[in-house]
Amino acid sequence: MEKRKLKKKVKILLIVLVSLAIVLITSSISYIYLSSPVDKNSNTIIEVTIKSGMNKKEIAETLKERELIRSKLLFTIVTKFNQKKTLKAATYQFQKNMSLNEIVDILTNGSTYNPDIVKITFKEGKTIKDYALEIANYTDNTYEDVINTVSDTNYLNELINKYWFLTNDILNEELYFGLEGYLFPDTYEFINRKVTTKKIIETMLNRTEKELNDYKEEIESSGKTVHEILTMASIVELEGIKKEDRKMIVGVFNNRLAKNMNLGSDVTTYYALQIEMKTNLTSSQFATINKYNTRAANMGGKLPIGPICNPSSISIEASLNPTSNNYLFFVADKNGKIYYGETEKDHNKLVNEIKEAGNWIW
Repeated sequence: MEKRKLKKKVKILLIVLVSLAIVLITSSISYIYLSSPVDKNSNTIIEVTIKSGMNKKEIAETLKERELIRSKLLFTIVTKFNQKKTLKAATYQFQKNMSLNEIVDILTNGSTYNPDIVKITFKEGKTIKDYALEIANYTDNTYEDVINTVSDTNYLNELINKYWFLTNDILNEELYFGLEGYLFPDTYEFINRKVTTKKIIETMLNRTEKELNDYKEEIESSGKTVHEILTMASIVELEGIKKEDRKMIVGVFNNRLAKNMNLGSDVTTYYALQIEMKTNLTSSQFATINKYNTRAANMGGKLPIGPICNPSSISIEASLNPTSNNYLFFVADKNGKIYYGETEKDHNKLVNEIKEAGNWIW
């Protein structure tokens, strides 16, 4: 009798243990599944706003509606028993490839994401007028606001006092824009569309300062002013595509300046006339007397009065560290390939060969 009772108890215990094991395994599998990403292959950004005062149940419902979690109940349990007591109100960017625990961690830590942030890309080789159009497109400032701000002499004087690389060179009345060439091209983020033009300008100048600080020793030992360095950089930004070519072209320009020749750069003529580089210019246009136009007869041995665009760091480096050579001429074909010549005869031969091959730019 006692043996029967013992066997019965053992049997019951085994049944209980097996049942518990099944429950634990089932629960574990369920937890793994329900806490896993809804779609591990999806990286689409889903914006969710958690408002102040929302309770965990409401937050769970919101996440479930956006198909970011599999189980509202599990979300509530995890946030209650995992000491995740405070879920911060904010606007979040989630993805379906995030697990439930990842989402809970993000909600607990809070978000610095600002849906009102404005991103503006200012491309290298573009002018202040181009930048003014971008600013007007992405912010509440108008094109005229930008132009008036960068043309304000009082403001320019304030900036000269603030930045070591800005000097009275930018106050020359014959410059189209004193800050042309000084606004570093990049993608910038601003808090919202209400950002002021001055805030944008000074954010770009801060970046310029950071870039030029890397070259400060080279600038000081070059014997050139920052204005001259940026002017040369702005020309080669438009004349060459590759870094190697830009360094070569600066070498060519330095050779011409040393011989009191004009630079003969077409891109300076376009800027002088404020014409886009989309069509060929006439002989009379190339001959226009203008302190930006290095094709003019009176520009022998001279740089333009100032930069003609806002150059990249590659062009600034080329301006400071050119490749020495014996060339006085260069010409580009329609594919951007540069050909160099030591004499005008060499140059004319290269031009004819490019035209005969059907690779002339126009």
